[in-house]
Formats: sequence, C-alpha cells, structure tokens
Amino acid sequence: MADRNNALTPDALVMMDTIARTGSFAAAARELGKVPSALTYSVRQLEEALDVLLFDRSSRQAQLTAAGSELLHEGRRLLQEMDAVANRVRRVASGWETQLAISVEDILSVPTVFELVQAFCDVRGEGAPEGVGPATRVRLRSDVLTGTWEALVTGQVDLAIGVSALHANPGGIELRPLGEVPFVYCVAPHHPLAAAEGPLSDAQLVHHRAVAVADTAQRLTPMTVNLLPGQDVLTVPNMRMKLEALLRCLGSGFIPEPLARPHLEVGTLVQKETVRIATVASLHYAWRAERGGTLGLGRALQWWLAQLESPTTRRALLERHAGPLC
Repeated sequence: MADRNNALTPDALVMMDTIARTGSFAAAARELGKVPSALTYSVRQLEEALDVLLFDRSSRQAQLTAAGSELLHEGRRLLQEMDAVANRVRRVASGWETQLAISVEDILSVPTVFELVQAFCDVRGEGAPEGVGPATRVRLRSDVLTGTWEALVTGQVDLAIGVSALHANPGGIELRPLGEVPFVYCVAPHHPLAAAEGPLSDAQLVHHRAVAVADTAQRLTPMTVNLLPGQDVLTVPNMRMKLEALLRCLGSGFIPEPLARPHLEVGTLVQKETVRIATVASLHYAWRAERGGTLGLGRALQWWLAQLESPTTRRALLERHAGPLC
C-alpha cells in the first residue's frame, strides 16, 4: 500500500497526461526534459506499484489501456483540484486570485469584452505600486452553446458569460440574467432564396446549404440548432466566420440580429422570414457559489460580477458588435 501511495504523485500524473497528450514516449520525454528510457522506467514503476498495465505494449503509439484511461481521467481531475487548492490558498492570503478564467459565449460583443478587460487591468490593488493593477492573470476563452456551460461545470473557468438556463445545474452554480438575443435568417442578396416570396418552409430550406457554428462541448451532449435532416452543412468554429460565409453566399442561416444589423442596413445581407420560429437566445452569466455569498469570492471575480450587474454593460455585451478594440 505504501508503494502504491508513493507512486501516485503529481509528477506521475503529469507524466501520464503528457504521454497521452503528445501520443508517444519520445515526444513526452522531450517535453518533460527526460530521456525516453527514464520515462519508460517511470511508467513501469507506476504499473508495478498499481499492479495494472497502463499502456498497450503491442501498439507502436502510446495507446492507453482501460486502466490507463481511467488513471488519466482521474489524474487530470486531481491535478485541477490541486491547482484550485493552491489558487485558493494564495487568494486567501491576498484577496486577489492568481488567475481568473472566463468563458465568453461566441455571440457576445468582442469590443465590450475587451473594454471590460482593459478596465480590469486599470484597477489598482491595495498596496500595489502606482500604476500596477491586481496580480490576477485573466484567461479568456470563447465557447459555443453547451460548451460555455461545460467550461464552468467542469472547473475549466471561474465565470461563464452567455450560458443558457436550460442546462441541468449540478449544484453550487449561481446564475443571473444577461438578456435576450434575437436571431434572424439571412442570405446574401444574390442567394437563390433571396428572391423567394413568402416565409421560407423547411421543404425549401433543405435544398440549400446551411452554415452552422459547431458547439464546443467535449463531454456534455453538444447542441444542434435549426439544421434539417439531409441538408448540406458548412460547419465553422465561430459566429464571425459564419457571417463571412453568409456574405460570400456560401450558405444561409440564423445569426444574431445585432451582428447582422449593419449588413442588413447596407444590403449586403437580406433577412428572410421562415415558417420555422426564429430563435431568441435567453442568456445568463454564471459562477460557482462560495460560502458567504459573493463575499466569499475572490476580489477579481467580485469585480467582474459587479460590472455585469450594470444594465448598460449587459446591453453592450448583447448588442454592440462594432467599435474599436483599443
């Protein structure tokens, strides 16, 4: 038992993660600054201590066994928890988190997000030298649909802006309303559907390529919205690329009305009515609750939550897609 406990160290878990991520012992050894033979020896010691086979030796690649996959899954979770504990200890000491990770739903205003980042960077921590802001590193990521919620519930981010309230709450997640975003069905003016009369039916839409943004969820079930069986689909990673595809007449689809508005005004896009009810996304922002309510949260997260309480900020996130980023 002692050998088993001593074998499951953070270094061993990092080693397993690196081998699985790089796909080979040689690549993992280079990344970890070790020779492949030393890495192979370490894996064998771990296998002997646990009395299991972690890698399939018949494969030329670093192929995990079922036991190895389970160790990798749990190991990654343990490493995240250890990072969270270390972060919490440092936060208790200073009040400011060392890092604040934020997931922003892809349809929200990029200029507004960066204005908030700029304002946060201008905040001065207590006792900090003149002009030096809080020592909290901000890590932004963009997610789509279920991926935004998944990033929060799996602990990858501390704050998720633009989540749906329809997902099952595992507990300990606080949600507040952000607002609603109406979607409109758009095509380029020279698209075949642009000249069609009356609301477009599914029978008409199915014969034309749709442009869709891929849900970024990896573990939870991803969502598919407004796609018809048998319809040709061009899948893109974000809403701005979907807009570009529509402008180039590569397909058709629903996009947020605030994003489409300037193009509808100048005629580079045409809005079409559909028999299918247009989507209205009801969005929220969410974070993990702490004992003591918001007072138990780090100062960086408290600052962001205070900004999101402003109706002006929430409206800008939903509607203002034009504007300088600096």
